Amino acid sequence: MQRRKVYVPGAAVLLVALLAGCTGGSGHDDGSDGKSGDAGASTTAAEPGRYRTLPEPCGAVDSSTLDAMLPGIEEIEDAGRREKAYGGSPTVTYDTDRRVGCRWKVESPDATHHLLVDFERVVSYDGAVSDDARAQEVYRTKLREADVPEPSASGSEEESPSPSGSEGSDESEGPTKPKESEKSKGTEGTQVAAEAQGGAVAEVGKGDGAEPGDTPEPEATPEGLESRTLDDLGDEAFLADVLSTASSASRHRTVTVVFRTSNVVVTVEYDEQPARRTEVPDSKEMQDNARELAENLTDRFNG
Repeated sequence: MQRRKVYVPGAAVLLVALLAGCTGGSGHDDGSDGKSGDAGASTTAAEPGRYRTLPEPCGAVDSSTLDAMLPGIEEIEDAGRREKAYGGSPTVTYDTDRRVGCRWKVESPDATHHLLVDFERVVSYDGAVSDDARAQEVYRTKLREADVPEPSASGSEEESPSPSGSEGSDESEGPTKPKESEKSKGTEGTQVAAEAQGGAVAEVGKGDGAEPGDTPEPEATPEGLESRTLDDLGDEAFLADVLSTASSASRHRTVTVVFRTSNVVVTVEYDEQPARRTEVPDSKEMQDNARELAENLTDRFNG
């Protein structure tokens, strides 16, 4: 036992010396590791999106909104069918945690209306790209597919043809300025106007060059209500208004409002097809209804 006492202190002294040497060396290593740690901290993972879940889409639209957007739904006599019409039909998706939607359809003697609400929660699987940035890419893709010009590009596109020539070059700019070309061509303008109304005025004023300039031309989308971006809805939004041109059936109009709030992209698609072929759905009324619904949905997310 005494021999062990003689050697143990020596071993302890040696161990202390070794530890001291290691500690001194590690102090220099910590300095270099600290720099690399700072570099790693500068490349932190991108922020996750605000939303982790999605609301139930068929319950996201209240009955008063459905009454306004789907005329005739209140008049459905059969209680079971009426309840089913209000309830809507969920869209088929493969991952309800990422995307959900609901459709409504109501037929009345005057028209058939369709309504779609779609919620898409975007998740980025790239640690350097945030969910919001990825959702913005999804939104921009929808914007391009709808052929809606972005605010910065719309002004330049309208002004770009003017420097190309003198005032006499209007004919070459016909596609850019449809009103001027139609008025200058008289009969051709009347035919275009007739087609926009489903042929209802195809024989009225045909060949008369005076009337096209004096009477308002029915347009696919009234001036000021064209497809455009919106600056008062979510983080970014746009509205697309499209009137069908198929001559074999009644005209139908589709108004689509798409907006992004953080990492969720919301789509509202509203369609009306009149029963009579000569009727054209009212653009302003449909846009007002679609925008009001979109605003209600933003409140639901923000609330």
